[in-house]
Amino acid sequence: MPSFPAPLASRLPAVGTTIFTVMSRLAQECGAINLSQGFPDFNAEDVLFERVAHWMRTGHNQYAPMAGCLALRVAIAAKVETLYGTAYDEESEITVTAGATQALFTAVTACVHPGDEVIVFEPVYDSYVPAIELAGGTPVRLQLSAPDYRPDWEAVAAAITPRTRMIMINTPHNPTATIWTRADLDRLAALTRGTGIIVVADEVYEHIVFDGASHASCAAHPELAARSFVVSSFGKTYHITGWKVGYVLAPRELMAEFRKVHQFNVFTVNTPVQLALADYMADAGRHTGLAAFYQAKRNYFRAALANSRFDLLPAHGTYFQLARYERISALGDTAFCEHLTRKVGVAAIPVSAFFADGRDERVIRFCFAKNETTLAAACERLNAI
Repeated sequence: MPSFPAPLASRLPAVGTTIFTVMSRLAQECGAINLSQGFPDFNAEDVLFERVAHWMRTGHNQYAPMAGCLALRVAIAAKVETLYGTAYDEESEITVTAGATQALFTAVTACVHPGDEVIVFEPVYDSYVPAIELAGGTPVRLQLSAPDYRPDWEAVAAAITPRTRMIMINTPHNPTATIWTRADLDRLAALTRGTGIIVVADEVYEHIVFDGASHASCAAHPELAARSFVVSSFGKTYHITGWKVGYVLAPRELMAEFRKVHQFNVFTVNTPVQLALADYMADAGRHTGLAAFYQAKRNYFRAALANSRFDLLPAHGTYFQLARYERISALGDTAFCEHLTRKVGVAAIPVSAFFADGRDERVIRFCFAKNETTLAAACERLNAI
């Protein structure tokens, strides 16, 4: 086995293997039901696969335009204008990306300079901070607390300095399943007014909002739309996380900078998949019906655990459910998740993994984007604790 023959200074010395990989691997080793990593265990509709095959067979297998296939960008623009009332230009303000993670990384890389500060909200999705650090920026962490995980706007105001270059937000929020409101966006707009602060809005769960609530998108807020990268994910919307296709919206000035990086870290995205997605988007019910689809799964999962010793926190969006386990164990959340996986046969994610300091509120995250048979089997095991 080859071995590198010199000392190697890591650009990310504090980063190890992501908790999602760790828990999914442990679930596989133990034969546990995997409610940890956020992916469905069911397929998209066959028609989507058929459209991919159609475009492959008809010869669309070479590079797509750098910004994405025009048909898909046109479809995205139409969807966004219908839902949020904002017209993004498909030529200069929409880019198709290799998943949302690439969109987030590219936005940070394109706009953050060494010494800049970037505000993030913890618990924070694990890709944000490494992107900031690789760009030479300094993450400024503001903690959200259980059970409601609401932003403290006085703390946000206090955290903004002349060095603040960017604020990264995530709504609906992973892992907490909370959603921001229009009032939250108004507060963010007021705090950034008159500044050059850029907002990166991770809205990959935009279509998964429950109980009649509406998604508060930065794309629908004219003041924020003018300073925001808005990121979404076809993987989350159409149950195809392994395809790794997403997109980003931004005013042309920001998008020009984004594309300078995008053309060199990805260049372009899978052509036949893009064309198939453009076809698939013609039926708007496939995304507008997603909230009801996942709300039924949320309700099933919560009802199935209603008599367990877990205390379920509110779940307003995403396909995640947080739970406290204080009535079950005094273990820390990482140790408890390992115990659940090894001894109970159900894998979950410890929420402390989303805090830089490992803050442990004895809260774990389950993913309910699963078939009912999977959820029923998992809940049978969880109820037995």
